[in-house]
Amino acid sequence: MSGARSRINKAFGLDRRGFLLRAGLASGGIFLSGCLQKMKGGNKAYQHIGGKLSGPDEKAGHLLRNGPTFPPPSYVRHVKILIVGAGVSGLSAGRWLKKQTEEDFLVLELEAHAGGNAGYRSNPVSAYPLGAHYITIANNEDVDLIDFLKENGIITGFQDGLPVYNEFDLCFDPEERLLINGQWQEGLVPQFGISKEDKLQIDRFFVLINSLKEQRGRDGKYAFYIPLDLSSTDPLYRKLDELSFEAYMKQQGFSSTYLFWYLDYCCKDDFSRPAKDISAWAGLNYFAGHKGRAANAEPGSVLTWPEGNGRLLDMLRKDLEAHVKTSSMVYAVTPLEEGGLKVSVFDLKENKSYTIYAEKVIMASPQFVNRRLLKDYVASLPAYAPWMVANITLSDLPANRGTSLCWDNVAYGTASVGYVYAGHQHVDRSAKGKVITFYLPLCDREPRISRLAAYSRNHAQWLDIIVPELEYMHPGITELIESVEIWVWGHGMVVPSPGYLFGSEKMVARKPLNNKIFFAHTDLSGISLFEEGFYQGIRAAKEVLTQ
Repeated sequence: MSGARSRINKAFGLDRRGFLLRAGLASGGIFLSGCLQKMKGGNKAYQHIGGKLSGPDEKAGHLLRNGPTFPPPSYVRHVKILIVGAGVSGLSAGRWLKKQTEEDFLVLELEAHAGGNAGYRSNPVSAYPLGAHYITIANNEDVDLIDFLKENGIITGFQDGLPVYNEFDLCFDPEERLLINGQWQEGLVPQFGISKEDKLQIDRFFVLINSLKEQRGRDGKYAFYIPLDLSSTDPLYRKLDELSFEAYMKQQGFSSTYLFWYLDYCCKDDFSRPAKDISAWAGLNYFAGHKGRAANAEPGSVLTWPEGNGRLLDMLRKDLEAHVKTSSMVYAVTPLEEGGLKVSVFDLKENKSYTIYAEKVIMASPQFVNRRLLKDYVASLPAYAPWMVANITLSDLPANRGTSLCWDNVAYGTASVGYVYAGHQHVDRSAKGKVITFYLPLCDREPRISRLAAYSRNHAQWLDIIVPELEYMHPGITELIESVEIWVWGHGMVVPSPGYLFGSEKMVARKPLNNKIFFAHTDLSGISLFEEGFYQGIRAAKEVLTQ
């Protein structure tokens, strides 16, 4: 690892393009494959494809990173509680404050829209997600989430003590399919064309998982659970955080290539990195932590919408419109000797600075942002994984062998984690146009390098990666593609690397500063799920109200 890091440091002596080209030539794969061939504009076969390339506000991020001299503040505002960040955790904190009848609070968001990676867009065909696209049915002991889902009509009632979910929110059938060995099969666990030994290992893995789902620690809590804070603190289980998921699986005697592909797929889908880079506890929790039971759905059932988790986002912010201010860049948070905090803000729309004096601040922002805003914030930074998400508008999909179009569609052995069909929840399936959302975790290199490569690509060069994989899945699809909207997340989600989930660094990061500054973000969980962001927001809001 140290040798690789040394080579990377030397490489940065090159100009940016030169470094990226050399890295691409050395690595092959998807890293810069198209860039080298089509540096001037892309494949002629894609010239009919419209679209654009965008992502979080790069200009604002550049201002925050480089710390320019901002204009003197033009006015002052006072507020009791300020929340920095209007992602899921920030909106969850605001919702909780409002539910406790606290009205004197403000939520500031750097971007022009609230939501973080739960954001969404729409076109004449459909709404579609820019990031997170589903949750599973809630764990029954997560009473705050159950109440939220009930409050918004996703849970319509209870039967024999179990929630009844709105049928229109549960994922419609068919749900999942996998292209493997030349055939589409139902479900994502490899089955078609695999050996008897592979099947036996896959079956043995799920026997292990079913056992772990029911195991409890000496404190009586489930060994694995979501939210993570509600899981057992028993060292017998938490020590699993200290080794990688891949290493754990090998210790258990697993060796099937097909099983390890499936585990890598799951880890990339939820954590943005393969099993070798993920904590064993996190990997096992992916399978054993979801325990929700419902009166009208199978365990592990999925809740999804055309706009993905944007539906939940709208529910979070529906009563917060008067409290949320977007295009607002906080660039310093300073405790005052006389009490309270001075918060310096730059209005990106008005091009003005102003000052907010607050009694308390909830930092619902990632740790790499907190490090820039807070002088006394010394917590170490976790790894953040970059992503590319492409929303692809099609006139139709070509016919194919095997299972028909599903909500989730994956090809074995490809770089992406497949695509979801945004229109799967539409009741009217007769419309010809379709939008599919294609997800590519950029995990073939160390995150910083992958992030640089991602930022260096133009729209045409991204098409060189996206379209060939779609063509492999659906021969003839290229001519049916009308537009591709590409969204690049440079810091898409926190990575639960071995040792992070239950290490001391994370506990330091979530500890309030001087009972004035509180923290709420999925960083403080280590797993970037809606459930975790929702929980962290409420936890921080409760801390503020208690203080």
